[in-house]
Amino acid sequence: MIQTHHMAVMKTQQWGPAILHGVTYTLPFLLITQSIPALLIICVTHIIIDHYRLARHVVWAKNHLAPRKFWPEKKDLYTTGSPDTAPVWMATWVMIFADNAIHLAINALALIFLGSVLPLPFSFPWS
Repeated sequence: MIQTHHMAVMKTQQWGPAILHGVTYTLPFLLITQSIPALLIICVTHIIIDHYRLARHVVWAKNHLAPRKFWPEKKDLYTTGSPDTAPVWMATWVMIFADNAIHLAINALALIFLGSVLPLPFSFPWS
């Protein structure tokens, strides 16, 4: 929801859309922290991970945990990281899940170790 179709398509090919997407992705984090280091880590890593589509490398490496005969070939690294025998929809979703898991882990670590998280303007009934 935080990227246009143009950003989604072009962020891996041009730095401009990648940077714009990284900045717009980071803006909502201002609601929970004003820590410049945390915001920079979230923004810069998001730009780099998305521009180079680094999740495909994680998927490709993960697939090497299988027995050798099921390992993806080097050519599979250039698309989604999954073997070309995998259904396109599945390979795409595995890469999207891996991408989101990487972003969530980095965001959480940045907020835990660098961000002074702002108090919520409301309280939960159970707290």
